[in-house]
Amino acid sequence: MSERERLRTRIGQLHLDNPILSASGTYGSGKEFADFYDIGKLGGVVTKSVTPSATRGNPPPRIAETPSGMLNAIGLQNEGLDFFLAELLPPLRASAKRVIVNAAGKCEDDYVELVSRLAAAPIDAIEVNISCPNVKKGGIAFGVYPEVSSALVGKLKRVSGDMPLWIKLTPNVGDIVSVARAVADAGGDAIVAINTLVGMAVDIETRKPILANVTGGLSGPAIHPVALRMVWQIARAVSCPVIGVGGVRSVREAVAFLLVGASAVQVGAMNFVEPGIGARLVDDLDDWLREHGETVSAIIGTLEA
Repeated sequence: MSERERLRTRIGQLHLDNPILSASGTYGSGKEFADFYDIGKLGGVVTKSVTPSATRGNPPPRIAETPSGMLNAIGLQNEGLDFFLAELLPPLRASAKRVIVNAAGKCEDDYVELVSRLAAAPIDAIEVNISCPNVKKGGIAFGVYPEVSSALVGKLKRVSGDMPLWIKLTPNVGDIVSVARAVADAGGDAIVAINTLVGMAVDIETRKPILANVTGGLSGPAIHPVALRMVWQIARAVSCPVIGVGGVRSVREAVAFLLVGASAVQVGAMNFVEPGIGARLVDDLDDWLREHGETVSAIIGTLEA
C-alpha cells in the first residue's frame, strides 16, 4: 500500500492527501513556514483569522508562556479581507494543497460579508470562528448558546453556495455537545474542536496580570486531554465530520484524535516551538500506520470505550 493510500482522508466532499492541517492563528498565511519545509506536504493550511477590515488587535504584552502551554491575547490582528484576497491568498494557493480560511467577525453582518465574498474565492473551505464576541449582543461569544450558533450558521449557509463551512467551537461553554448538534443541524459541513480555553497568568512580584488584556486563550499540550474528550463527545453526537485540535505535539496525540472520531487533526501552538512539526507529523503518522497495518480512514472512530 502506498503512503497516499494510507494517509488520505476526507471532510465531507473535500478530499485530503493526509489529515495533518495547520491550526488558525499559529501559521499566518503559510509563507512564514515556507523556509522550513514545503507547506504542500500538509493536508491543508488553515489561515490566521481574517476580518472584514484591518484589525490592530490588543496592546502588548499579548503572549505568555505557561506550564505545558501558552496564553495569547492577540485580538485577531490582520490586514483585512481585501488585503488577504489580493496579497496573501495567491501565493498560498500556489503552495498549499488545500486552503481553508478562518473567518471572524463582531456581528452577523461581518460573517455574512466574509462568507459571501470568500465563497467566490479560490479556496477549499471556510472555517467559521464562532468563538468571537457578538458586540451587538453584549459581547457574549456567538458559540456559547446553541440557538445563537444555529441562527448564525443558518444565515451563512444561505450565502456560502457550494463552499464547505467548518464551524470552530469554543470550549468555554457548559455543554459543547448541544452547540455541536445545533450547528450540525443548521447545515455546518464540519465541526472543528476546540478553540483555546480562557486562562490568565499573574506576575507575583508586580501583582499584575502578565497579559495586557488580563485573560487570554490557553493552547498547547496542556489542553489536549480536554480537547480529546470534547472531540470524542461531539463525534458520537453528530453525523458531520469532526476535526480535532488542541495540544498535538507528536503522532500519539494525532492518532488519539483519529481514534476518538476526528477525520483530520490541526497542529497549533507547537508550530512556534518546532516550526517543522507539520511535515514531521505527516511522516510519523505514515510510519505508525505502516507499522500497524492501518490506514487513516480505517482507524477513525475505532476507540473501544
